[in-house]
Amino acid sequence: MSDTILAHEEYSVCKDLEGLTIIKNEHSLPWSAYVGVAGMPGAWGTSNIPGEGSIEKGKLPLWPGRSIRVRKRLVIQLAKLDGLKVIASAGSDEKVKFMEAIGADVAFNYKKTKTSDVLSKEGPVDVYWDNVGGETLEAALDAASVGARFIECGMISGYNADMPIHNLLNVVAKSISMNGFIVFRLEHKYEEEFYATIPQKVASGKLKYTEEVTEGLDKVGDVILAVQKGQNKAKAVIRVADA
Repeated sequence: MSDTILAHEEYSVCKDLEGLTIIKNEHSLPWSAYVGVAGMPGAWGTSNIPGEGSIEKGKLPLWPGRSIRVRKRLVIQLAKLDGLKVIASAGSDEKVKFMEAIGADVAFNYKKTKTSDVLSKEGPVDVYWDNVGGETLEAALDAASVGARFIECGMISGYNADMPIHNLLNVVAKSISMNGFIVFRLEHKYEEEFYATIPQKVASGKLKYTEEVTEGLDKVGDVILAVQKGQNKAKAVIRVADA
């Protein structure tokens, strides 16, 4: 995992290795896995679950998302490995089927079904892992149990528009713990454990992932736009050249 952000270019020249991680790939995964499930996006989905967002067995977590991203796929599977009931949402029936296939107990298309209706039936929510914000966050706050924990890793609904949250008083009334995080600020705590466990679980098939590979740097803008619109069906990868 690296806290150095490299540009979208055919190759980068760095004066030293500061901020970079040497990947050993001991399990012979495709190298693209290390920009997805076995790299920073995967770490984003795992680094805040232990410690800051610890979950008791049997508690009910909710994972929403505009697009079915690496981080959400991974946390669903890790939550199920810990014996939790999982509610998850996505923006297409195809993505809902995939979430069901990897173990989500309740999976629904938020474009067809109101999140608040699902949570009123399936809740309350004990842990909310959020990368959406907006109306989904409001629904989770209303459905939260007393003492619930909200893990905020992103709020894509507000990236290009002002999306105020109108029911934050629930944080006080329900004694909700809410914390945001950036993976690079936590990697020193979890990086060693991440690389020691996640690639092996991916290689063994215990953790499943899919990719949507696009060839060429000239497609970067189109791919990023598709991700923002939730049109990608898997982890978006730009292949610059074969290794």
